[in-house]
Amino acid sequence: MTMVMAAPAPATTAVQRQQQQQVTYVANSGSDNVSVIDNVTNTVINTITVGDNPAALAITPGGTRVYVANSDSDNVSVIDTSTNTVTATISVGDNPQGLVVTPGGTRVYVTNFNSNNVSVISTATNTVIDTITVGTNPQGLAVTPGGTRVYVGNFASNNVSVISTTSNAVIDTVTVGTNPVGVAVTPGGTRVYVTNTDSDNVSVISTASNTVIDTITGGDRPGGVAVTPGGTRVYVANHDSGNVSVISTASNTVIDTITVGINPRMLAITPGSTRVYVPNFGSDNVSVISTASNTVIGTVTVGTEPTAADSGLISE
Repeated sequence: MTMVMAAPAPATTAVQRQQQQQVTYVANSGSDNVSVIDNVTNTVINTITVGDNPAALAITPGGTRVYVANSDSDNVSVIDTSTNTVTATISVGDNPQGLVVTPGGTRVYVTNFNSNNVSVISTATNTVIDTITVGTNPQGLAVTPGGTRVYVGNFASNNVSVISTTSNAVIDTVTVGTNPVGVAVTPGGTRVYVTNTDSDNVSVISTASNTVIDTITGGDRPGGVAVTPGGTRVYVANHDSGNVSVISTASNTVIDTITVGINPRMLAITPGSTRVYVPNFGSDNVSVISTASNTVIGTVTVGTEPTAADSGLISE
């Protein structure tokens, strides 16, 4: 009789597929910490102590780290998202106000408001590898999708410095409105939206010519700005109006206005483009906007004086 042996059961794979968690990190400038919000439950799941007066933060493209600019400590905290602990602290210039991570995740550009320059951090070593002089009181900044340029809003110069990431030098300067604060680049990399807080409008820059091609009137003292991943809408936080303007990128007009909390600041849009998280500096909370209805669907209590947010995917 021929014996038929059963085939062995397939071996268990050594590496299991990692589950990803949708989160929003919020910098609380008054309590010197960062709140971690679970985007599914809209609850705070962790709180991380950082430096003095955190003003901005950004999640790396891989979701493994969060870089936090501490304006009164003159440094940047590096958070490991797997443990939600600070693993490094990097000294930068005077009064860092904004930062952005390049699409490849290799560098972090940090605006130093009182130094009038930008620090360039290598994420491989978590050290400053270059310093770039820009305009007066640089604040918000954004990097193009290809990672070739960084656009920096200079608050007191009323202009935007364009940095080449190849040379880490300013290659152009674009005049905008009064006291630019927030900067965002469209996913296609063709336009830059700049909020001008004291002229109550938004400048639209063409990246092909580095000239302003449109100006959009918004709310009172616009600041935070973000573009949806699909590139069809821009959400702008109006600090003194207590609301968010929704701009259509097709027409460059405001198509909706959403009431949020007191003094909304630097907002964030989820990777799936379904929600907008708006830190309300004067309310000590975060408004959660549904992009489908452009209505507030939740409010999350966080730390004191939340000033900036970033949403992303991290490994559970």
